[in-house]
Amino acid sequence: IILATIISLAACLSPVTNQYSVQKPPAILRSYSDIKPDGSYRYSYQTENGIVAQERGYQRYLPSGAGTVARGSYRYTSPEGRPIVVSYVADQNGFHPISSAFPTPPPVPAAILRALEYIARKNAETSTVKN
Repeated sequence: IILATIISLAACLSPVTNQYSVQKPPAILRSYSDIKPDGSYRYSYQTENGIVAQERGYQRYLPSGAGTVARGSYRYTSPEGRPIVVSYVADQNGFHPISSAFPTPPPVPAAILRALEYIARKNAETSTVKN
């Protein structure tokens, strides 16, 4: 019985197939890089599949120490054929991308806005009383 079960299970199994296709990476059509001794840099590239990217960065000295500020953009075509462009700044406050392709949140309901205004007024009154 055990042998018959094993044989029937083996017969039911389909051959293992690779569900992922391996694609050749797109060729780089253009590439530029410039790194300066002061820590600033620039780079850009373009690939054969239409991806274009560029970035500039420099060192910024803050009370908490040195850090890099980067500004750049990249563009590509979505699988649906829509052009996507993203611009960004990355600094001590994080990565801040901007794109018309990003979803827009719905407006804040009026009741929530009134509640936030009320809380702000109460906080202002409380801090005035303490001072």
